[in-house]
Amino acid sequence: MDNALKDQIIQVMNTYAGDALNGKSYLLQDQDGYHFTILDIGKFNKQRVAGVSLVVMLEDDFIVIERDQNEYPLVDALVEAGVPREQIILAYKGEEVPEAVP
Repeated sequence: MDNALKDQIIQVMNTYAGDALNGKSYLLQDQDGYHFTILDIGKFNKQRVAGVSLVVMLEDDFIVIERDQNEYPLVDALVEAGVPREQIILAYKGEEVPEAVP
């Protein structure tokens, strides 16, 4: 597992976290540090709402994006940050995930 790749994911995904129009977004990762989400919490029509706008996992040397609901897609931000597009799988768009990746 490439720790530099993990660091890049965290750095780029952190740009999706922070203050939002009606709430806040948070970068969360699992205990092992290979699964990442952006959790959004805010208010809409005076009701509190919560959702997940990004779901990403790092498996071997692949970044698998399971969900991306952002105007500026994570794949574009990662490529701009220097991650080769060949290492990014857009599972949410139907790109094939190798069998070795759960």
